[in-house]
Amino acid sequence: MAKQSSGKQNESGQSSAAQRRENARQQRQAASQRNQQQRRNRRRVQQKSNRGLWITLGIALVAIAAAIGIFIYISSRSSSSSNTYPTTPADPAIVQQVTSVSPSVLATVGTGSGKVVNVPKKVGNSLPLLKGPTGKPEVFYLGGEFCPFCAADRWSMVVALSRFGTFHNLRQTSSSPTDVYPNTPTFSFYQSSYPSQYVDFVPVEGQSYQGVTLQQLTPEQQQLVNTYDSGGSIPFIDIANRYTVSGASYDPQVLSNQSAQAIANALSNPQSPIAQSILGTANYLTAAICEATNQQPASVCAAAPIPQVEQALNNASGSNGTQGNPSLSFVAARHQSWND
Repeated sequence: MAKQSSGKQNESGQSSAAQRRENARQQRQAASQRNQQQRRNRRRVQQKSNRGLWITLGIALVAIAAAIGIFIYISSRSSSSSNTYPTTPADPAIVQQVTSVSPSVLATVGTGSGKVVNVPKKVGNSLPLLKGPTGKPEVFYLGGEFCPFCAADRWSMVVALSRFGTFHNLRQTSSSPTDVYPNTPTFSFYQSSYPSQYVDFVPVEGQSYQGVTLQQLTPEQQQLVNTYDSGGSIPFIDIANRYTVSGASYDPQVLSNQSAQAIANALSNPQSPIAQSILGTANYLTAAICEATNQQPASVCAAAPIPQVEQALNNASGSNGTQGNPSLSFVAARHQSWND
């Protein structure tokens, strides 16, 4: 009996030890599985974190690229605009003042009390009348937005031509700040329109404020310039091959340190040096245009002082650019070729 009891105890001890080993093995396996699961969880968390980081970084890079692109676009637009012209639509109030000067003021100003020093030069009547796109007598103008001498004469041209038609889409600008008579207030004829039953106005603004080409001469226009403006002065005006003007008609200094509004206001005072310069020139241009239109309209061409100014132009010595004028105390701007 004792031997049997001892054997049973041995078998029971062996079974208990095996059970403990199995439990330990299962615990190790469970621990290993937990560790593996934890590692997998950590990897998933890290992967999600990395994906979030890359997404955030990608969004930031896209935003930076978009900002750079917008900056470049705006900069190029701004640069293009500044290189073309610092112009604004003309103030309607200023346009109204300049295009509706009182006939009594124009009559009082007459030829400008000596302020007009470069009057239209007679070409003669032997050449065919220069006609514009619609078959009317053509008033051809060549200038540049940068040019202070053109800036001065545009005021007179707007006054004179407004007696024969109507301007649309005029813009205001100033001459170059780095030229003589810097920042002279003026208009620009670029992209304007001018319907008239009496004349065709054909303006060419060759270059902008900073020298960017705006318009080029046609071969026919270049021939006009070569024939009547061989010295290359601007502004150049050809009034139907009957009269020409090369260079400024009056000294732009009279407009120095004036705003466009101040200049327009001065046109109501016939004693003002500004009115005498601008309106005196406008009367000369009006008289030359009346000869080209066969004195039409009569309401303009028969009104004082136009008949007297016409007579003075016809009596002036010289023709085809050789008429004697008082020597100028200023120098007209020069152009090479707008087509270069």
